[in-house]
Amino acid sequence: MNVRRRLLTSTAALSGIALAATGCGLAGQDGETISIVVTESAPFQEPAEIASDLLEEQGYELDITYVTDINQPNQVVNSGEYEANYFQHLAYLNNFNGANETEVEPLFSVYYAPSGLFSLEYDDVDDVPDGAEVNLPVDPSNNGRALQLLADAGLIEIDEDVPVIELTQNHVTENPRDLQFVETDQQSGAQVLPDVDLGFAFVRLVAEAGYEVEDTLVHLEDGRDEVRTPFTCVVAVGPGGVTDEQAGALQDAFQSSEVEEWFNEYQGGVIDFADFITLDNADEIWTEFTEGDV
Repeated sequence: MNVRRRLLTSTAALSGIALAATGCGLAGQDGETISIVVTESAPFQEPAEIASDLLEEQGYELDITYVTDINQPNQVVNSGEYEANYFQHLAYLNNFNGANETEVEPLFSVYYAPSGLFSLEYDDVDDVPDGAEVNLPVDPSNNGRALQLLADAGLIEIDEDVPVIELTQNHVTENPRDLQFVETDQQSGAQVLPDVDLGFAFVRLVAEAGYEVEDTLVHLEDGRDEVRTPFTCVVAVGPGGVTDEQAGALQDAFQSSEVEEWFNEYQGGVIDFADFITLDNADEIWTEFTEGDV
């Protein structure tokens, strides 16, 4: 039987709830229970539910806490209150660790969510007018991703020596159309399309918002390795980690054929199942990534 809890709005409140609980799901207290923090979004919730069922067959209870906040999952995993989280890509994790002095690391990958530039007004990059208002995600890692997309589309020029995860508007070297940038939460990219001329959004959010992807897409991310790897979503753990047996069970469940099938069917396959980061190579990939080699 699986446990479901909601993460409260403050870390202090969460800690109090965790300590007051019966002990189920707290890090290190029950080898047959694994506690994980998962964001409230279909590509995270549904695979976690599938993984939970598969883990139950192996004798594990997956204690899932659903969240909407993007700060607490790393904080509570880093502190050891929870054993794992599933809500972020490598670029966000690297940025968070650097800004907060946390030591959360990836265990393995689950999916890559392509992004693109979308518009309800214009069909082609060449149609985007001078002075167009362009929506970018406010978080640093995806902000750089959006700037890279604009550069790839030929709308701006950027400093090519700066990695995509470090790009900021300060690295824009040419803006010939005098694009006007506005910033919103990454999850709002599809919702704000009626209010801007052009906007960055994850393909799956555009589909979830009810728009036809093909009708609104202006430029699609090409998925090359230097973009795909940073923006691949992972299951991550804190310094205390999980046991080798728990890690193996988690990987088997989240990288299972059942989870892969779910991604292939979701919204017509707009999200790519990605199992190229594994327990065998995660340390190497993470080290290369954090040292700027990916």
